[in-house]
Amino acid sequence: MFPAGTVVERALAASKADEAIVIVTDAHEASLRWAGNSMTTNGSSISREWAVISVFRDGPNTARVGSISSTSVDPGEIDAVVRASEEAARTAAPARDAMPLLEPTDDDTATWDQAPGATEIDVFAGLARELSIGFDGTDLLYGFAHHQVHTTWLGTSTGVRRRFSQPTGSVEINGKRGEGKDLASAWVGVGTDVDTPGLLAELSRRLDWSKRRVELPAGRYETLLPPSAVADLMIYLAWSMEGRGAHEGHTAFSRAGGTRVGERLSDIPLTLYSDPNASGLEYRPFVATPSSSESLSVFDNGLSARRVDWIGAGVIESLVYPRATAAEFAAPATVPGENLLLTGGGDASLDDMIARTERGLLLTCLWYIREVDPATLLLTGLTRDGVYLVEDGQVTGAVNNFRFNESPLDLLRRVSEAGATEITLPREWKDWFTRTAMPALRIPDFHMSSVSQAT
Repeated sequence: MFPAGTVVERALAASKADEAIVIVTDAHEASLRWAGNSMTTNGSSISREWAVISVFRDGPNTARVGSISSTSVDPGEIDAVVRASEEAARTAAPARDAMPLLEPTDDDTATWDQAPGATEIDVFAGLARELSIGFDGTDLLYGFAHHQVHTTWLGTSTGVRRRFSQPTGSVEINGKRGEGKDLASAWVGVGTDVDTPGLLAELSRRLDWSKRRVELPAGRYETLLPPSAVADLMIYLAWSMEGRGAHEGHTAFSRAGGTRVGERLSDIPLTLYSDPNASGLEYRPFVATPSSSESLSVFDNGLSARRVDWIGAGVIESLVYPRATAAEFAAPATVPGENLLLTGGGDASLDDMIARTERGLLLTCLWYIREVDPATLLLTGLTRDGVYLVEDGQVTGAVNNFRFNESPLDLLRRVSEAGATEITLPREWKDWFTRTAMPALRIPDFHMSSVSQAT
């Protein structure tokens, strides 16, 4: 393909707008799928997506914006995309988030002309060899492995030049044993450091737990949430932290006359944060967005990301503010994170927490999570692929699935124990958000609102 950095420079040179922004992302992807103990499909691909954002200024504090995206790799179409972006800007309403474009501070010109990061199907060679051992067993294995490398180039007419190459990976394995009403299903997944023999051993252990079946009614149960389930709940919490919505009374972070920043949630010193430099969970350290939302603004393109403590030592500390919203509400400009870490618990493993449980439930993962009430951040969803009964420190059987109703904010208030933080893969949101590190949590009264027939 035509070099991405050259696309940026040519589009900027062709622009007749007052200001322009160009973002190019090259994606290299590889995937591997298996079902019923045999490989089914594999493949790799290379693609490009790019956008031209044109800005016309009507005055010092007003602007109209037009953004046009393309997947074309033909350099002859650059001028047409630029013209379309300008036409969209001329007919647009004034932008509520208008701000001056950023001037260059952090500079990535040293890597600007480098080729994009790449991956290929061979990245799964070791995984495929190790899975073949599992295929020789009696349990049926299904799953999907995905590896992507996205390289982004960002250029603006004010001289900003940023580039970053970001790998993302995930491996999920679902194991099934038995058939009919005796069918047992279990799931494991990781985003980094794939230990295939360890994953297969954990699957087998969970399927062994399912030899005994126990039917339980809906109700409130002491429940152990593993790191993956905690990640899915905390991600939804993070997605709900827009500053404007909180100030205007639309979210669970609103209170009369302001926001809930400064409110204590837990006496356990839990800290929920995002950090572009977190080891093993690094992400692109600057804003690159073709469109504005309550969390991101096209006028903030190139703004550096930093560590943000959303909750610090049990206290709500920060909300998301693009620069324009931050100026409106006299708050610090804060970029949403692309990773999420929860720390401040103890050093106990999930097995340690099981051993200290007199009677309760152990979840595997959550599924089909949806918001019920934004004012309280009440979520509903289903358990899936294994709910287990713990008695006297031992897992004694598998329990039927449930629908749950819980708010992650309330869970942080009620958590009675947090274990050691570990890198984990969320089950529900992995297609959008994979970079998480979470502890297992003990909730003394997790609300299983009804019995579910899901498997």
